[in-house]
Amino acid sequence: MEKPEKEQLLKKALEGDINAFQQLFSDFQAKLRSYLFRLLANRADAEDLTHDTFIRCFDKLKSYKGESSLKTWVFTVGTNLAINYLKKRNRWSEDVSEQAKKLVLSNPRLASSLERTAQSSPYGQYEIKEHIDTCFSCIAKTLPVENQVALILKDVYDFSVKEILMILNKTEGVVKYLIQNARHTLTDIFDRRCALVNKNGICHQCSELNGWFNPKQNQQEALMKIDMVKDSKKYDREKLFTMRTQLVKAINPLRTQGHELQEALMDCNRMAMGELKVT
Repeated sequence: MEKPEKEQLLKKALEGDINAFQQLFSDFQAKLRSYLFRLLANRADAEDLTHDTFIRCFDKLKSYKGESSLKTWVFTVGTNLAINYLKKRNRWSEDVSEQAKKLVLSNPRLASSLERTAQSSPYGQYEIKEHIDTCFSCIAKTLPVENQVALILKDVYDFSVKEILMILNKTEGVVKYLIQNARHTLTDIFDRRCALVNKNGICHQCSELNGWFNPKQNQQEALMKIDMVKDSKKYDREKLFTMRTQLVKAINPLRTQGHELQEALMDCNRMAMGELKVT
């Protein structure tokens, strides 16, 4: 959308034209929804908060002074709603995937439900890269919420430090610290846990699940399609973390070929963390 068209739509929206605002909002609605999903780990909650963000922004539009882009302003509203939601939840533990795995193996009904999704859903295809993406979101949920938000905005959605300080209402120094601390913490976790990039890692669930849902597929062949895994011996852990975020950035978790299966696996994590009743 060209700048003059956006300015005209904003003028109409400020005059109360909700359709004009919807046109502006639609430019970044998909990114906002996927961002909220990464924070909340649930599609329905992300959809609800995206809708709530739209309503809240339209109601408060006259307070928008143009000090930031409309996208940054909208993400500020959505982020505040997400933070308020997440303050009612506990941070996830580093071993969430292991706890979820034990839960599935001890619950035949839950295991059968996952298998049915993989076998019958048009969006039940399993891809290791999608699980690496899911793993990133899950491990990010071990961080304090502001660290989680700052990291995901910067490394996955390409917001600048200046934009993030507006969103979080923090100083530049604080935002830089939040991002640096989050990167350091996650790099440590992935380095000691992820068996895809460190032979001493203890979590190899990506390839285990690949063997479960794609028994005919050669696991090593699938892994070697992922640069982060293929070149893991060439790079230090900071570079591997950057490669991981690049993989995550290229994926919309709500629109992959395996999103229904990944969401079902995410629900298992939520059950393991006590956020969802075990079925």
